[in-house]
Amino acid sequence: MRSVPSAPLVGPFADLLLERDLPSLEPSRRDLVVTFVIRRVDGLPSVMHLGVLLIAALVRLALALPWQQPVIGFMSRTTLPLLGEYPRLVRSLGYAYIWETWPDTAPDGASS
Repeated sequence: MRSVPSAPLVGPFADLLLERDLPSLEPSRRDLVVTFVIRRVDGLPSVMHLGVLLIAALVRLALALPWQQPVIGFMSRTTLPLLGEYPRLVRSLGYAYIWETWPDTAPDGASS
């Protein structure tokens, strides 16, 4: 059974969240981080992968609305079960990649 790729669902949210959290991170680096996040989500076990994709699909629908920034802001602050875990998953994967790959990165994403 082929796995459903997560790039169209996870990629846009990961890009917007990382851009919001780390405004000085170079776009080329952010693209690498988003690619890493997508790869890791695609490698999740099947049931977990399906759960993440369901949440990602709901978030992707919300991002299609005209108010993207408030949606990202709400998602990054919420403590609602499952919905609050999604941005934490993206952040943890993204931040780990950033500071493992470029350890001298500043807290705002600027390269030193």
